[in-house]
Amino acid sequence: MITKEEIAAEYQKIQDEICAGLEQLDGKCLFVEEHWHRDGGGGGRTRVIENGNVLEKGGVNFSAVDGLLPETIKNALKVDQNDFFATGVSIVIHPNHPLIPIIHMNIRYFEMPSANGKEPVRWFGGGIDLTPHYVFEDDARFFHQYLKSVCDSFGADFYTRFKKWADDYFFIKHRNETRGVGGIFYDRITATDEHTWDDIFEFSKAVGRSFLPIYTEIVNRNRNSQYTEAQQEWQYQRRSRYAEFNLVYDAGTKFGLETNGRIESILMSLPPQARWIYNYQPQPGSEEEKTLGLLKKGINWA
Repeated sequence: MITKEEIAAEYQKIQDEICAGLEQLDGKCLFVEEHWHRDGGGGGRTRVIENGNVLEKGGVNFSAVDGLLPETIKNALKVDQNDFFATGVSIVIHPNHPLIPIIHMNIRYFEMPSANGKEPVRWFGGGIDLTPHYVFEDDARFFHQYLKSVCDSFGADFYTRFKKWADDYFFIKHRNETRGVGGIFYDRITATDEHTWDDIFEFSKAVGRSFLPIYTEIVNRNRNSQYTEAQQEWQYQRRSRYAEFNLVYDAGTKFGLETNGRIESILMSLPPQARWIYNYQPQPGSEEEKTLGLLKKGINWA
């Protein structure tokens, strides 16, 4: 059976691969790395890139933390063990170009050893989702078709299940709109008769390694397109929705804060600049109105 050390080591490799690929994609800036240690156990490597040719702000973070779970998290996870181990890679990229989307990816593993006669608790989670400032249907289809091909190689129902999970998870309830065009999301996935722990780990790695080819393709499709000041204003408006979701609903943000994680790493997902315009209404028939009309659950992009 795979060990937590093996999982953490593979996740670090994925972090290295993605950072190298994004530096090449941007062509100007390099990641700045900071090692950090968590009070209570473990730590991580935070890597941030800023003010590039395309990447205005991005973070590719690795963490492997352990210690005692706070009562609030124990109650949320419905477990009564105290010791935990969690490792993962978390990515958010905010481009400087309104026609290039925000992208988020996370792969993670959680473990609680056996205690007081209880069975060990372990699971994988993760996902990848795309948040365009303007929804281009060809890009959304490419994104989902790529994810479907990854999912289909591991389970016939993976894409359908995890796509719906993403639609439901990345939903801004107080706005009644999805954060973007979705993607896949899964949590607490364990071994079954059909899928061993090794199978699930291989799927986790495949999701992680889908990030770079997907985003490279979408960036290169749009990076040379001209845009207007009005389109950049719309970008800042859409970034505010992204911030609202992460601060109000995102489970990873809540887990990091509740377990005394590193604040700068947890909040690196926030955009460098966003705007909240009072009661903004797009012009009828505009590309902005079209985008809002596509921020709905259940669209069959694949």
